[in-house]
Amino acid sequence: MKTTQQLHDKACQLLTERGVSIDDIADLVLHLQTPYIPHLTMEEAVESVHSVLRKREVQNAIITGVELDRLAEEKQLSQPLNDILTSDEGLYGIDEILGLAIVNLYGSIGFTNYGYLDKVKPGVIKKLDSKIGSQCHTFLDDIVSAIAAAAASRIAHNEPEKSRLTQ
Repeated sequence: MKTTQQLHDKACQLLTERGVSIDDIADLVLHLQTPYIPHLTMEEAVESVHSVLRKREVQNAIITGVELDRLAEEKQLSQPLNDILTSDEGLYGIDEILGLAIVNLYGSIGFTNYGYLDKVKPGVIKKLDSKIGSQCHTFLDDIVSAIAAAAASRIAHNEPEKSRLTQ
């Protein structure tokens, strides 16, 4: 069985291979949190993303989601599932469910953050959702949204005094 560090390293490697950096996710955290914590730094956002990525549930979601996206790209899934994933069919919903498992780690604020990111698709999420080339990101766009939402929620929960100062 893999150690948590091995799973963490594999999950981070998969994100990088698929064109998603930690800074990309931290930018989303800043997008979510700076209206409430204007002095939030990139360093704090990056640390929060790393904290979320250290969770085994998150590592498992990344590894599972990326593998399913890859299998769909390679047409290795049975029909109609392969076509559903490669077209990112709107009513499929399982990709969002995987994301919700991640946001659930940090309470209800994660759900609203996740819903916002899924609707607005800022930053790297828009890039992943636009189906550039032959890559399938049906799961990855939702996983990245969920990691950012969870990291933003973690900040809100861990630093309520900062957000009170700005209200």
